[in-house]
Amino acid sequence: MTSAHSAEKRVHIIQGEFYVTEDPEVMVTTILGSCVAACIRDPLARVGGINHFLLPGDLSRGRKAEAERVGVHLMEMLVNGLLKAGARRERLEAKLFGGARTVRSHSDIGKNNADFAQRFLKAEGIAHIGGSTGGPQGRRIQYWPVSGRARQILLVGPAEVEQPTKLPAPTIDTNAGELELF
Repeated sequence: MTSAHSAEKRVHIIQGEFYVTEDPEVMVTTILGSCVAACIRDPLARVGGINHFLLPGDLSRGRKAEAERVGVHLMEMLVNGLLKAGARRERLEAKLFGGARTVRSHSDIGKNNADFAQRFLKAEGIAHIGGSTGGPQGRRIQYWPVSGRARQILLVGPAEVEQPTKLPAPTIDTNAGELELF
């Protein structure tokens, strides 16, 4: 007898990468601190993907436009990959994860990353349906791009701890894929 998870295919992405798939058995993982991962899918075309970006530099000293080009590039690569795989822009829906404030300093890179991702989604007309950003902890994300299911594990130092997190209810389609937090 085989378990339901035995056929699951795992893909791990790191900072600066994105991944698009139509395979319902694929689960993509990444580890985030102040970086952000955008998990975007088209539920009707049954295609989805994820990216992992960090906007480098000090955004408070006039380098904001330069830094955002890096985030824009990865967001555009992900969206274009989805469109190439058959997604339609008007059906895209996104969840955002990461953007933690892992280091206390004058600038909050994590918040800047999360704010940028939200502005990008709004400007592109992509529905932001959920996720988890901010806070002081990194996260390990597991995302099933075709179903939209997402799971996060909050990290404390080098060890992982399971910790429940309550998210506000999505304001848009609540059947857009589940989010598990533990």
